[in-house]
Amino acid sequence: MRIDVWSDVVCPWCYIGKRRLERAVEACGLEGAVDIVHHAFQLEPGLPRGESRDLRTSLMARYGVPGPQVDAMQARVTATAAEDGLVYDLADGRTGNTLDAHRLLFLARDCGLQPLVLERLYRAHFTERRSVFEAESLVRLGVEAGLDAEACRRTLAGDAYESEVRHDLEEARRLGVSGVPFTVVAGRFAVSGAQAIDAFSRVLREAALQEPAGARPGA
Repeated sequence: MRIDVWSDVVCPWCYIGKRRLERAVEACGLEGAVDIVHHAFQLEPGLPRGESRDLRTSLMARYGVPGPQVDAMQARVTATAAEDGLVYDLADGRTGNTLDAHRLLFLARDCGLQPLVLERLYRAHFTERRSVFEAESLVRLGVEAGLDAEACRRTLAGDAYESEVRHDLEEARRLGVSGVPFTVVAGRFAVSGAQAIDAFSRVLREAALQEPAGARPGA
């Protein structure tokens, strides 16, 4: 059974949603029976590639709220992440254009390493405060997750996978996705947001009941 997830590596709720979906898959006994495919979404597509900006200032501008309100928002999402076993360090956080990170994830998909690389990018950004915007930092993170260094450099030095990322973004627009994470289970069941594990589990069980007998993972 295929599960398609649109997300961005700088979206704190996307990392939470990823962990909850994984636990729902385990709770339903579907390990090995699902293929979770990451699709690109960008929260900051207008920012220059390879650079980063202060997250607090960006959030103040995006939501039109003062700094203390942003701080409270960040404290809430950090507490929620902790409940799901994730450690967030959002103090002095940065944000930026994630096109290159998504291109790296397409390379990882072709190498059969997308789940590992996605997890590595999330942890680097939210826990370790490492850059997911600069090419050389992305290369190092890719290598740590099992990718070949030269393959990463070649990918990021050119325009490899850019059309695939653009296709994902267009598909998100076609589906009316305005926020992430956005999950489509078995091509039929849409789940918006980082829903609770029980909510994901209900959708997974319903989708599994409707799967053709003998269907292969990802079919």
